[in-house]
Amino acid sequence: MTTLKIHDIESAPEGSKSLLENSQKSFGMIPGLHGVLASSPKILEAYQTLHQLFVDSSFNEEELTVVWQTINVEHACHYCVPAHTGIAKMMKVDDAITEALRNETPLESSKLEALRTMTLTIVRNRGYVTQDDLDAFYAAGYGEAQVLEIILGLSQKTISNYVNHIANTPVDAPFQKFEWSKENVVK
Repeated sequence: MTTLKIHDIESAPEGSKSLLENSQKSFGMIPGLHGVLASSPKILEAYQTLHQLFVDSSFNEEELTVVWQTINVEHACHYCVPAHTGIAKMMKVDDAITEALRNETPLESSKLEALRTMTLTIVRNRGYVTQDDLDAFYAAGYGEAQVLEIILGLSQKTISNYVNHIANTPVDAPFQKFEWSKENVVK
Protein backbone atom coordinates (compact mmCIF):
# COMPACT_ATOMS: atom_id res chain seq x y z
CA MET A 1 0.00 0.00 0.00
CA THR A 2 1.33 3.41 -0.95
CA THR A 3 0.75 6.57 1.03
CA LEU A 4 1.61 10.23 0.71
CA LYS A 5 1.80 12.84 3.48
CA ILE A 6 -1.40 14.65 4.41
CA HIS A 7 -0.48 18.22 5.32
CA ASP A 8 -2.20 20.68 7.60
CA ILE A 9 -1.61 24.43 7.40
CA GLU A 10 1.43 24.27 9.68
CA SER A 11 3.22 21.42 7.87
CA ALA A 12 2.40 22.51 4.31
CA PRO A 13 4.93 24.15 2.04
CA GLU A 14 4.65 27.95 2.13
CA GLY A 15 2.95 28.11 -1.27
CA SER A 16 0.12 25.84 -0.08
CA LYS A 17 -0.68 27.51 3.25
CA SER A 18 -3.11 30.13 1.90
CA LEU A 19 -4.73 27.52 -0.37
CA LEU A 20 -5.34 25.25 2.62
CA GLU A 21 -6.73 28.22 4.54
CA ASN A 22 -9.20 28.69 1.67
CA SER A 23 -10.14 25.01 1.91
CA GLN A 24 -10.69 25.40 5.66
CA LYS A 25 -12.97 28.41 5.06
CA SER A 26 -14.89 26.74 2.22
CA PHE A 27 -15.41 23.30 3.78
CA GLY A 28 -15.06 23.94 7.50
CA MET A 29 -12.14 21.48 7.40
CA ILE A 30 -9.19 20.65 5.21
CA PRO A 31 -10.27 17.71 3.08
CA GLY A 32 -7.69 14.93 3.12
CA LEU A 33 -7.25 15.24 -0.64
CA HIS A 34 -6.31 18.91 -0.27
CA GLY A 35 -3.86 17.97 2.47
CA VAL A 36 -2.20 15.48 0.13
CA LEU A 37 -2.16 17.91 -2.80
CA ALA A 38 -0.51 20.53 -0.57
CA SER A 39 2.87 18.83 -1.04
CA SER A 40 2.85 20.56 -4.43
CA PRO A 41 1.37 24.07 -4.27
CA LYS A 42 0.89 24.08 -8.04
CA ILE A 43 -1.25 20.93 -8.16
CA LEU A 44 -3.34 22.16 -5.22
CA GLU A 45 -3.86 25.48 -6.98
CA ALA A 46 -4.68 23.71 -10.25
CA TYR A 47 -7.18 21.41 -8.54
CA GLN A 48 -8.94 24.25 -6.73
CA THR A 49 -9.04 26.35 -9.90
CA LEU A 50 -10.39 23.49 -12.03
CA HIS A 51 -12.99 22.76 -9.37
CA GLN A 52 -14.26 26.34 -9.38
CA LEU A 53 -14.24 26.55 -13.18
CA PHE A 54 -16.26 23.34 -13.41
CA VAL A 55 -18.74 24.47 -10.74
CA ASP A 56 -19.16 27.71 -12.74
CA SER A 57 -19.77 25.81 -16.02
CA SER A 58 -23.16 25.52 -17.70
CA PHE A 59 -24.03 22.37 -15.75
CA ASN A 60 -26.57 22.46 -12.91
CA GLU A 61 -26.08 20.57 -9.63
CA GLU A 62 -27.52 17.31 -10.97
CA GLU A 63 -25.36 17.48 -14.09
CA LEU A 64 -22.22 18.32 -12.11
CA THR A 65 -22.94 15.28 -9.94
CA VAL A 66 -23.46 13.05 -12.98
CA VAL A 67 -20.11 14.04 -14.49
CA TRP A 68 -18.18 13.87 -11.20
CA GLN A 69 -19.62 10.57 -10.00
CA THR A 70 -19.51 8.89 -13.41
CA ILE A 71 -15.78 9.57 -13.53
CA ASN A 72 -15.23 8.72 -9.86
CA VAL A 73 -17.01 5.37 -10.22
CA GLU A 74 -15.30 4.52 -13.51
CA HIS A 75 -11.92 5.26 -11.90
CA ALA A 76 -12.98 3.33 -8.76
CA CYS A 77 -11.99 6.19 -6.44
CA HIS A 78 -12.57 5.04 -2.86
CA TYR A 79 -12.28 8.66 -1.62
CA CYS A 80 -14.18 10.70 -4.23
CA VAL A 81 -17.31 8.55 -4.51
CA PRO A 82 -18.18 8.98 -0.80
CA ALA A 83 -17.13 12.66 -0.85
CA HIS A 84 -19.29 13.44 -3.88
CA THR A 85 -22.18 11.49 -2.38
CA GLY A 86 -22.05 13.89 0.57
CA ILE A 87 -21.56 16.89 -1.72
CA ALA A 88 -24.59 15.81 -3.79
CA LYS A 89 -26.66 15.67 -0.59
CA MET A 90 -25.48 19.19 0.31
CA MET A 91 -26.47 20.35 -3.18
CA LYS A 92 -29.89 18.68 -2.69
CA VAL A 93 -29.43 16.30 -5.64
CA ASP A 94 -32.03 13.52 -5.61
CA ASP A 95 -30.68 10.43 -3.83
CA ALA A 96 -32.00 8.27 -6.71
CA ILE A 97 -29.50 9.96 -9.04
CA THR A 98 -26.62 9.43 -6.64
CA GLU A 99 -27.51 5.79 -6.01
CA ALA A 100 -27.84 5.02 -9.72
CA LEU A 101 -24.42 6.56 -10.33
CA ARG A 102 -22.82 4.70 -7.41
CA ASN A 103 -24.37 1.41 -8.56
CA GLU A 104 -23.81 1.94 -12.30
CA THR A 105 -27.49 1.55 -13.12
CA PRO A 106 -29.39 3.67 -15.66
CA LEU A 107 -30.62 7.11 -14.63
CA GLU A 108 -34.35 7.78 -14.88
CA SER A 109 -33.83 11.04 -16.80
CA SER A 110 -32.92 10.37 -20.42
CA LYS A 111 -31.04 13.68 -20.58
CA LEU A 112 -28.91 12.84 -17.52
CA GLU A 113 -28.35 9.32 -18.87
CA ALA A 114 -27.10 10.86 -22.14
CA LEU A 115 -24.68 12.99 -20.08
CA ARG A 116 -23.47 9.92 -18.20
CA THR A 117 -23.09 7.97 -21.45
CA MET A 118 -21.06 10.74 -23.10
CA THR A 119 -18.88 11.11 -20.00
CA LEU A 120 -18.19 7.37 -19.96
CA THR A 121 -17.47 7.37 -23.69
CA ILE A 122 -14.94 10.16 -23.29
CA VAL A 123 -13.27 8.49 -20.28
CA ARG A 124 -13.22 4.94 -21.64
CA ASN A 125 -12.10 5.97 -25.14
CA ARG A 126 -9.61 8.59 -23.94
CA GLY A 127 -11.42 11.33 -25.83
CA TYR A 128 -12.07 9.43 -29.03
CA VAL A 129 -15.78 9.78 -29.79
CA THR A 130 -17.72 9.23 -32.98
CA GLN A 131 -20.05 11.63 -34.73
CA ASP A 132 -22.87 9.27 -33.71
CA ASP A 133 -21.82 9.71 -30.07
CA LEU A 134 -21.92 13.49 -30.47
CA ASP A 135 -25.23 13.43 -32.34
CA ALA A 136 -26.87 11.36 -29.58
CA PHE A 137 -25.55 13.79 -26.97
CA TYR A 138 -26.78 16.81 -28.93
CA ALA A 139 -30.19 15.16 -29.45
CA ALA A 140 -30.53 14.96 -25.66
CA GLY A 141 -30.28 18.75 -25.44
CA TYR A 142 -26.57 19.36 -24.97
CA GLY A 143 -24.11 21.17 -27.21
CA GLU A 144 -20.44 21.53 -28.02
CA ALA A 145 -19.79 23.61 -24.88
CA GLN A 146 -20.97 20.72 -22.71
CA VAL A 147 -18.68 18.25 -24.50
CA LEU A 148 -15.78 20.52 -23.60
CA GLU A 149 -17.05 21.04 -20.05
CA ILE A 150 -17.10 17.27 -19.49
CA ILE A 151 -13.40 17.35 -20.33
CA LEU A 152 -12.96 20.19 -17.81
CA GLY A 153 -14.61 18.02 -15.13
CA LEU A 154 -12.50 15.06 -16.22
CA SER A 155 -9.36 17.18 -15.79
CA GLN A 156 -10.33 17.93 -12.19
CA LYS A 157 -11.33 14.34 -11.42
CA THR A 158 -8.21 12.84 -13.01
CA ILE A 159 -6.12 14.82 -10.53
CA SER A 160 -8.17 13.76 -7.52
CA ASN A 161 -8.81 10.15 -8.51
CA TYR A 162 -5.20 9.40 -9.44
CA VAL A 163 -3.77 11.16 -6.40
CA ASN A 164 -6.17 9.27 -4.12
CA HIS A 165 -5.14 5.97 -5.71
CA ILE A 166 -1.47 6.71 -5.01
CA ALA A 167 -1.99 8.29 -1.57
CA ASN A 168 -4.70 5.93 -0.32
CA THR A 169 -6.26 9.07 1.12
CA PRO A 170 -8.47 8.20 4.09
CA VAL A 171 -12.12 9.17 3.58
CA ASP A 172 -12.92 12.30 5.60
CA ALA A 173 -15.08 11.72 8.68
CA PRO A 174 -18.20 13.50 7.31
CA PHE A 175 -18.24 11.17 4.28
CA GLN A 176 -17.34 7.85 5.91
CA LYS A 177 -21.02 6.93 6.16
CA PHE A 178 -21.10 6.94 2.34
CA GLU A 179 -18.25 4.42 2.03
CA TRP A 180 -18.04 2.79 -1.39
CA SER A 181 -15.92 0.34 -3.32
CA LYS A 182 -16.20 -0.92 -6.88
CA GLU A 183 -16.40 -4.52 -5.64
CA ASN A 184 -19.60 -3.75 -3.72
CA VAL A 185 -21.51 -2.16 -6.61
CA VAL A 186 -25.12 -3.36 -6.68
CA LYS A 187 -26.34 -3.89 -10.25
